[in-house]
Amino acid sequence: MPESLDPIARLMATLAERAETMPEGSYTTKLMRGGTEKIGKKILEEAGELVEAADEPGDEGRNHFIYEAGDLIYHTLVLLAHKRVDISEVAAELARREGTSGLVEKASRPPKD
Repeated sequence: MPESLDPIARLMATLAERAETMPEGSYTTKLMRGGTEKIGKKILEEAGELVEAADEPGDEGRNHFIYEAGDLIYHTLVLLAHKRVDISEVAAELARREGTSGLVEKASRPPKD
């Protein structure tokens, strides 16, 4: 396991830069030009693949699961960059919730319409 999350921070910085410059020939640019709908479809697709990979046995299944987790995280970071949200903001939200029961936190949310 890497000792830090530096690779994620570097990827986030690259994605934020791509959101600003939209370089031609970039997969990230293609996704961002498709907007929330295109990126969201990829996130849903990758989430399904991650769940499927979770049931695969052995080291090969574990490696596939890790690969699919990387895809899901990448596409989630693309959506964050598209919405101009940095991963540090998500980390701050998780830190805010730290030590709070998930059930208590969920109960404190306003009801959905």
